[in-house]
Amino acid sequence: MKTLIVEDDFTSRVLLQELLKGYGPLHVAVNGKEAIDAVAISLETEEPYDLICLDIKMPEMDGHSALREIRMMEETKGILPARRARIFMATALSDKANVMEAIKGQCDYFLAKPIQKKILIKELHRFKLIL
Repeated sequence: MKTLIVEDDFTSRVLLQELLKGYGPLHVAVNGKEAIDAVAISLETEEPYDLICLDIKMPEMDGHSALREIRMMEETKGILPARRARIFMATALSDKANVMEAIKGQCDYFLAKPIQKKILIKELHRFKLIL
């Protein structure tokens, strides 16, 4: 499982890296703009991400904007929904407006912070990202 962690908070970034390090290559971006660049490169090299953990509240470009841009890039490349990256939005902002915007942006799952290992692993199994 190739993973991109997009998180501006150091502690949250390290936590996700620790939780996911045994499942395959990990790349890190600290804002939405870096995430867009990383996804563009992965699509151009035909080595797309399987999982993107995307924080909502970040500087330069927030997670909602990055989510929309990533889905547009996948669509432009002709990637069908069943083959696209699984995007888990990770945030402390669990209010209804943020959840609805993430769903409208076609995220696959909404992870509330603090992220719980048990829930994350369960969802990785459910999406068949790990066995």
